[in-house]
Amino acid sequence: MDKLCQRNLSLWVGEYLPGLRRYFACRAHPADVDDLVQEVFAHLYWHLGRSGVEVKNPRNYIYTVAKNLLVSHSRYQKARCRAYHDSLSSDFDIPDMITPERTVIGIQDCRCVFKAILGLPPRARTAFKFHRFEGMTYQDIAERMEISKESVKELIQRALIKVRRALEEAS
Repeated sequence: MDKLCQRNLSLWVGEYLPGLRRYFACRAHPADVDDLVQEVFAHLYWHLGRSGVEVKNPRNYIYTVAKNLLVSHSRYQKARCRAYHDSLSSDFDIPDMITPERTVIGIQDCRCVFKAILGLPPRARTAFKFHRFEGMTYQDIAERMEISKESVKELIQRALIKVRRALEEAS
């Protein structure tokens, strides 16, 4: 990006930043306003740096990009069902503090899980350990154990069911 483009971009940020914030503040969730403004200027930076095309009317261009981003953002939020999500407030209290009783319960649960894992059939135990403790993908496990990916999936699902049952029985 040449010096003229950088200078123009700096001027436009200074000139259009407050207006873009107001534009998005009326149309988007308050937590998303700064991200959307940043996306507009990132798009402008990319456009100026890559295309080399001169923007003759920056105000129209910037607000057209803003409108398009808002449409895309709205579609994305609708797909994620954002309206059904609750945001955490800053005065969020942790209801359960760590107590000696909770520590003992946690240790007992860990022992129960380890006992259940050790009680798994060898192939299921191996697949489970590869996946949960070594972070291997199903494909990597399948190649290492020389079995199909579907077999790995079944082994891990059975292992999870047995571990879950063991925890439920202990409770």
